[in-house]
Amino acid sequence: MNFLFYLGAFALALGLLIVVHEAGHFLVARWCGVKVLRFSIGFGRPLLMRRFGPDRTEVALAAFPLGGYVKMLDEREGEVADADLPRAFNRQPVWKRILIVAAGPTANFLLAIFFYWALFVHGVEELRPLLGAPVAESAAARAGFAEGDLVRSVDQRAVATWTEFRWVMLQRALDRRPVVVETINRNREISHRRVDLAGISADDLEGDVLAQLGFRFFRPQLPAVIGKVLPGSVAEAAGLREGDRIAAIDGENVEHWGRVVAIVGAAAGRAIEIEVLRGGERRLLRIVPAEADDRGRRVGRIGVAALETDLGRDAITILVSYGAAEALPKAVAQTWETSVFSLQMIGRMITGDISLKNLSGPITIADYAGQSARLGLSYYIKFLALISISLGVLNLLPIPLLDGGHLMYYIVELIKGGPVSERVMEIGQQIGLALLAMLMAFAFYNDIVRLDFSRLISG
Repeated sequence: MNFLFYLGAFALALGLLIVVHEAGHFLVARWCGVKVLRFSIGFGRPLLMRRFGPDRTEVALAAFPLGGYVKMLDEREGEVADADLPRAFNRQPVWKRILIVAAGPTANFLLAIFFYWALFVHGVEELRPLLGAPVAESAAARAGFAEGDLVRSVDQRAVATWTEFRWVMLQRALDRRPVVVETINRNREISHRRVDLAGISADDLEGDVLAQLGFRFFRPQLPAVIGKVLPGSVAEAAGLREGDRIAAIDGENVEHWGRVVAIVGAAAGRAIEIEVLRGGERRLLRIVPAEADDRGRRVGRIGVAALETDLGRDAITILVSYGAAEALPKAVAQTWETSVFSLQMIGRMITGDISLKNLSGPITIADYAGQSARLGLSYYIKFLALISISLGVLNLLPIPLLDGGHLMYYIVELIKGGPVSERVMEIGQQIGLALLAMLMAFAFYNDIVRLDFSRLISG
């Protein structure tokens, strides 16, 4: 069931993004007067096909779903009736061809802007950039950060949430230069601390940059009371219930939830005894924490969550919400920054500054789709926006077979005053096919190396 959930979340994301991308090509082609022969979701043999409109355009669902295409009337691909020659793609002025080809990636960027705008207008509950005690001997500890510090800005850029803090630090980490972080402590004292990012390696960019620097999120000391037991978890099988107060684990008295997490996390695959208070009675339960992967570390999980208090939630969360007009430029800025960052990452992969291990394929995307969908609708929409941006950026790369490759040909045509020769385009297609095959091979290899298949299948 977990596999089907992940597969469904991935299929919905992939289908939506492909339809939007190809719809961009289709609509602008029709607007430019070009006849569209087929609108296909997927490649290869059509599994389903219907004809619509006065041009009897074929709308198809094909066997290989990782992509799609819009086939337009073109003399280079077959005979064209004299009456239809003005509607052939190759007969259009170069500026129209540029518009049609650029419309696909543009549609993906517009979709991302819409998603971010909708989230900003609806409002999203985010974690405040509130710091816990830094890891000993880390960059954060050496800079002098302390538990309870609230981050206000990074290099004078305002930061309101933990996600923004991580995002800005990740951007700055690409340059590996020092940054100045402004904080305010519990005594309302403002400090400016210099954080050295020179120690961030290329491999560190793949994980959580804040964790690599030794930053920890502040976690209030919640009581050791179970607020939720996940269905099908080892906790449910052992008899733990909501409302149980954990008094001791393996004979050690427990007062706060953080200690529960620490003990259980260190006991992966090993039986422990949990003493709980329920209705005034003490009960002793034996449980074996399941093994889980936490950024490469083997940890124990039993499938319970702490009982949250309103005071604790208000202290660590903030509702990020804007009016409809104010949200639009923020959505555009978020899309632009993410696009630029994606290009920077690709450029550094090409130069070797960043490992190709950061390249992800469809298996990892499916995994993230399932994880984000489980966390809630807002997380899934953020995931869709990010993947839509990635699809737009990828298609604009100057690689033959991609939209960016075609745009490259048209720019050359504008410069030289005539179209690129068919021989050059043929060689370009062969090179593009080889590059895409190599990238897909790297992506699939990375997927297989990094993915925890047991979690994907069993949850």
